[in-house]
Amino acid sequence: MCGIAGIFNLHGDKESAMLTLKKMVAIMHHRGPDGAGFYCDEEAGLGHARLSIIDLTGGGQPIHNEDRSIWITFNGEIFNYRELRKDLLARGHEFYTESDTEVIVHLYEDYGVDCLEHLNGQFAFAIWNKNTGRLFMARDRVGIRPLFYTFSGDQVIFASEIKALFMDRRVKREIDPYALDQIFTFWMTIPPRTAFKNIFEIPAGHYMTVEAGSRKLNKYWDMDFTPDSRVRAEVEWAEELRELLTDATRLQLRADVPVGAYLSGGLDSSVITALIKKSSDTSLRTFSVTFEDEAYDERVYQREIIEYLDTVPSDIRCTYSDIGRVFPDVIWHTEKPVLRTASAPLYLLSGLVREKGYKVVLTGEGADEILAGYDIFKETKVRRFMERFPDSKFRPLILKKLYPYLAHSPVKSVQYAEEFFKTDTAGYPDEYYSHFPRWNTTSKTKLFFSDAMKESLGNYSGLNELSSLLPDDVYKYDYLSKSQYIESKTLLPGYILSSQGDRMAMAHSVEGRFPFLDHRVIGLCCKMPPNIRMNALKEKYILRESMKDLLPASTLKRTKQPYMAPDAKSFFSGDTPCYLDELLSERNLQSAGYFNPKAVSVLADKCRKNAALGFKDNMAAVGVISTMLLHDMFIDNFDSKSKGAADRAAEDKRYAIKV
Repeated sequence: MCGIAGIFNLHGDKESAMLTLKKMVAIMHHRGPDGAGFYCDEEAGLGHARLSIIDLTGGGQPIHNEDRSIWITFNGEIFNYRELRKDLLARGHEFYTESDTEVIVHLYEDYGVDCLEHLNGQFAFAIWNKNTGRLFMARDRVGIRPLFYTFSGDQVIFASEIKALFMDRRVKREIDPYALDQIFTFWMTIPPRTAFKNIFEIPAGHYMTVEAGSRKLNKYWDMDFTPDSRVRAEVEWAEELRELLTDATRLQLRADVPVGAYLSGGLDSSVITALIKKSSDTSLRTFSVTFEDEAYDERVYQREIIEYLDTVPSDIRCTYSDIGRVFPDVIWHTEKPVLRTASAPLYLLSGLVREKGYKVVLTGEGADEILAGYDIFKETKVRRFMERFPDSKFRPLILKKLYPYLAHSPVKSVQYAEEFFKTDTAGYPDEYYSHFPRWNTTSKTKLFFSDAMKESLGNYSGLNELSSLLPDDVYKYDYLSKSQYIESKTLLPGYILSSQGDRMAMAHSVEGRFPFLDHRVIGLCCKMPPNIRMNALKEKYILRESMKDLLPASTLKRTKQPYMAPDAKSFFSGDTPCYLDELLSERNLQSAGYFNPKAVSVLADKCRKNAALGFKDNMAAVGVISTMLLHDMFIDNFDSKSKGAADRAAEDKRYAIKV
């Protein structure tokens, strides 16, 4: 995994462009500490920060084709590169490296943009074709690897991280109020919008071409929940799921460095750990997070799997103060506000992985989206039942099936739960039925916006932009598939794979890999009948059936406990972080202009009194703190913050030679 950067349409100013490219790559040193490389001609410049995982000595980038007319800078892994290379050699191509990157160059020569159909991997890349004058940028199917871009004059500037774009001092740094509205509603920005004005991202499953003064953004892949017309027994689905997951895990173990695994103690990471053990006879190191606060701690379940599968464990214990202490670093890497602190323990965990000498880990991310694992899917089913059978005597029993792990669950009182789920649906099209309650609850955090913010937003609603993510025929899906589709298009790429995924792992130069997000596995799960993804209220039913002989019964029967971390308590429980008082001071809040200082002061006092906070207050506290940190580091103090990062890169001999 690496960091990429580029400038297109240089108009001959190569010297200036190279200087900017070097700064862009230097600030992404954490994504690729093993070396830097550059290419620059009269029209385009490409830069690369390398984390060497395949072809450790010969895979430096940018990489070119046989006559050096096509160049690529690439971030990611192509897991089926060996099979593709064999086919390309048979077609007469000549290779000068053993890397997976070179495969893409030759595929592009043969297939153009359709090369994407051949790739099994997680990637973001840019290809510059000197022959046609075309720049071709693409991102993987589900949005595992990031790719941002902006326009400056008649130039297109792109990079793996937004901070690299800001190294071109012509690019303005300004937080987008509409992006804040989206994050404080949906937990994410709706692509191509990002947290910053005029900074865009290429959406998952899309590519962009730029040539002859114009640009085109195209979708090349999407999830398709149209049911399989063939009649198949449940056991056949289970067997095929296991077969594909096993093959995806086998492919994703390909690396010239040791590979470890994240182990939470839940079903998904346990499945991946078991499949790794089945695919390899070498010892496997697993990495886990444990918490001082028992409400979030899963070490009992982790130990059971570690003993059952005989792995070599390493773990990191998280306290409230640990989370508060590293939170500024977390936001430096997320490059957007977050409403939960769950990214922070993962930031600490990737540091542990690196400390133990590992660069690659496999994880269980993606299973909840494609196999209906989240409570939001159960909740949708329960709400449908309650509406259809308002007088059913089973309503109280069914409600108690939701959120059993939460200390302050909204279903502890049946009367409260029924009120909680009576969401005001006005203004929401029916396709968003499953997500009304979450978005309504989250939207209440906008009460903390300042009057100026509210005035600038007016009657803005992000729903119009959100609808651009949905296909025209989404109405044809059953309600479970529809809700899974929305979750996979919003929270998965916009939060789980970015703020908790790529950005936290790459902060410490660690590559996460996700067998559940192999596009073949996704395709199979989408075709399954909904009732075997979720059977009654048993989430990921078919996965449990397919892994019966690989895991202990206690793991297979365990109800999902979503990964969470302490939120407001991480900032207000004794060890208050040294930056917090100034960050939330009336003067600072007034100056930034996003939030109402008086409302934030009341919230902070409530947090300091250690009151039992609900969802809204916890999310608001984290949202305000993360937004103010983003403003401090990217708007007010970017020059000093970025200089420190670039200086550290320059001190690295592998960079100092070339940067």
